Amino acid sequence: MPGGGHGPAPRASRQGPPPQHPRPRTAQPARPLPPPVRPDLPGRPGPIPGPPVSGRPLPPPPRRAPERPSSSPLSTPSRSIPSLGDARPDRSRSNAARTGGHSRSATAPAADRSRGTARAARSGAATTATTRTTGPTRRAAVPRARSRRSRTGVGWWQTPDPKKATATATGLTPVPEATGPQGPLDVLRRRLGGSAHRRPLTPAQRTARRRRRVKWGVLGGAAALVLLPLLLLGIGWLAFSVPTADDAVNNQVATISFADGTDLTRLVPEQGNRTKVTVDQIPVYVREAVLSAEDRSFYSNPGFDFTGILRAVWNQLRGGVGGGSTITQQYVKNALVGDQVSLWRKYKELIVSLKVNQEKSKDEILTDYLNTIYFGRGAYGIQSASQAYFGKDVGQLTVPEGALLAGVIQSPSRWDPAIDPNKAVQRWDFVMDGMVSQGWLSPGDRSAATFPATQQRKAAPGSGSFSDSRGHVVNAVKAELDSLGITDQEMAQDGLRITTTIDPDQQRRAVQAAQKTLDGQPDNLRSAVVAIDPRTGGVSAYYGGENGVGLDYARVSKQPGSTFKPFVVLAALSHDPPIGLGTVFDGSEETGLRNAEGADCPRCDIKQAMTLSNNVIFTKLAARVGPENVAAAARAAGITSPLDNPDARLALGNKEVTPLELASAYATIADGGVWHAPHFISKVVTADDRVLYEAPDSQGERRFSEQVARNTIEAMLGVAPNDGLGIGRPVAGKTGTVQSRFEGENNDAWFSGFTPDLATAVWIGTDMNSPIRTASGTPVEGKTLPGEVWQTFMKQAVADEPQQDGFGTYKPIGEPASNLPPNATPSATPTPSAPPSASSEVPPPPPAAPPATPTTEPRPGGGALPDRDEPLFGDETPVTTAPGSPPTAQRQDCSLTPCG
Repeated sequence: MPGGGHGPAPRASRQGPPPQHPRPRTAQPARPLPPPVRPDLPGRPGPIPGPPVSGRPLPPPPRRAPERPSSSPLSTPSRSIPSLGDARPDRSRSNAARTGGHSRSATAPAADRSRGTARAARSGAATTATTRTTGPTRRAAVPRARSRRSRTGVGWWQTPDPKKATATATGLTPVPEATGPQGPLDVLRRRLGGSAHRRPLTPAQRTARRRRRVKWGVLGGAAALVLLPLLLLGIGWLAFSVPTADDAVNNQVATISFADGTDLTRLVPEQGNRTKVTVDQIPVYVREAVLSAEDRSFYSNPGFDFTGILRAVWNQLRGGVGGGSTITQQYVKNALVGDQVSLWRKYKELIVSLKVNQEKSKDEILTDYLNTIYFGRGAYGIQSASQAYFGKDVGQLTVPEGALLAGVIQSPSRWDPAIDPNKAVQRWDFVMDGMVSQGWLSPGDRSAATFPATQQRKAAPGSGSFSDSRGHVVNAVKAELDSLGITDQEMAQDGLRITTTIDPDQQRRAVQAAQKTLDGQPDNLRSAVVAIDPRTGGVSAYYGGENGVGLDYARVSKQPGSTFKPFVVLAALSHDPPIGLGTVFDGSEETGLRNAEGADCPRCDIKQAMTLSNNVIFTKLAARVGPENVAAAARAAGITSPLDNPDARLALGNKEVTPLELASAYATIADGGVWHAPHFISKVVTADDRVLYEAPDSQGERRFSEQVARNTIEAMLGVAPNDGLGIGRPVAGKTGTVQSRFEGENNDAWFSGFTPDLATAVWIGTDMNSPIRTASGTPVEGKTLPGEVWQTFMKQAVADEPQQDGFGTYKPIGEPASNLPPNATPSATPTPSAPPSASSEVPPPPPAAPPATPTTEPRPGGGALPDRDEPLFGDETPVTTAPGSPPTAQRQDCSLTPCG
């Protein structure tokens, strides 16, 4: 070859047609491939230093127009894409042909193909020589027709990666670029070939895409705001029916049931206690007064208040309660019994309000509303309310009277003048001023109007009250509902189903026991019986007297007498050091301290003194442990009445309590020192099955240790058998007799006792605090009439209960009880903690000491006790007696004050 080339020049093939553009062989030198990446300058393409193969410098590759696209992976840089094929000679030929700026036809002559093959061979030789220093080589494949897509997976429309192009040209396997973590989506996209061939978006394209998304989001939200309410409206329109006025009243009937589910009473009878009236029978000014109070836009609104609904939604989202409603909504709410504070109730109320507004006229809606709503005093409807408040028909009402009735609609329990006159006047002024602002009342008539007088409140027919003993149970349930936040209006309008803790059998037995015992006795005698389950605090029987609309004697405060002595024992057992039941005292009468007949005891321990009800010993014991500690023990057990400024006579019950409190306190002792709040209600459910209240399964609250409670029970076990009031099983009890200011007379008599399953307190007295006597003329004592009522009831009440071993094992605290008969003298000498037997004075409490850290020395059966100068059950400051001064108990005069 001329020019001293290495090797013979390739000979043109003679197969195929002649080329269309023959070129002189001398004018077309072999065009080399673009140089590979230089190892001495990573990342930069260029020739590898070294001597040329032919002995002369190779001409540089011709420049290419940058704007001309090429499908070759060797032309321009592109994204890094893994190589899918080998570096092939036909790619070199094609690239060389394209970079030379000449195009060839698909039917190029064989000679031209031979020349291309020869040039490719020379280039391959040069490449082989080069790659010996840079990496492994690949064999050249037989040229073949190329598709529009390269073997690397790069389309003709994409810019190839220069690194892959160089590697392909040199026969190297391209090394994949380091990439970030590959997730499942990345693998899927790579396998599908989608994201690998997607051109990255320009900033303008990304902005346009965000705008499209925002636009479609806004359009979708607007469509949802329009279509969703229409959809909900259509569903509700088909699903909810329009109620009648009768439906509204029937749904408001509330029931109070016994614990077993049987009805105790219905707060509204089946037929209701209302009288329907027409719109013509209701004076115009009365209707206008109602609109002024409840809905001043009634005749113009579509049946609902949109702003009120939005306010209710907003309050619901914030955790509050709903907003105001129109008269139509109120009528629908009452008729559907839908007083639930929820968005669902508002939705249902809205749909039915729209239907009512479409199917009825405004006058019909107003009339139905006034015939169904509750006005208080047991009155449903405007006619019944007119009779209950003013004793006249609705057509005879004056403007001020109509305004008063309109004002009480919102809350009868608050706006009734008999309940709160000041608030009732404020509400009446609001209604009257609203009528003036609406042009329904002239300013002159408003100035001349005065607040009307109403009738006295009384039980209305169908209010659920009874004239017999059941009335006290119903009133007690209503009082507890009010304490739970369930108003009288809710009880009247929500169709409540109230389940009580009252056992129907126990209730019947309690009433019969009281009636049987008092039958034939003086008419001035009154009685109360309260029975409580010690394990739950639920009241199982409640008798407050025969007059159900009169005084409830189970809640009347009376002096409890000696039934307060167990609380002295509680305080003594918790004293530091503890004073045990075996501690011996001198119980002989002293000046100012007298005992009941047969209760004298020269030497008795505490248990004997409890059985005999010795006043002297318990007065001394109360003075020793501190009267404030006795009061604190009573409060811990469950006494809630104030026991202010107690003295040693508190042991004899000189502070007033109720039978309900005493039964609860004894129940705490029966349950081992665990207090349960006494209650009448176990569950409250609305007519739409919403649970408004359910008594929790409380574990109770421990007020004192179980061992202290068991020792107190031990002191009380001999009382009932000694008084002939046994019931055939172990029972702890205590009598109580309150002496009158008249010599030899008594004003109140008690008996309270319990088994592990039931604690019962019985009281007998009079309305006037006068002396109580039996039919035979003898003074009533705790062990006589009250004891008989208690024994009769308890025998029947526990007859069906399984026989138990009693109250558990007695583990004494301090000196154990002697277990001697009440009048037997204990052989043991008085303990050092007991006052001297010869002493004629009750020892005063220890003098007040400087503040000191309470001792932490544990007592038997209990935890750490506070210092003896501190109250044992509370934060009260003990009352101390100055050294040398006579104790308060010495000045007791049983002829003027109760001695127990």
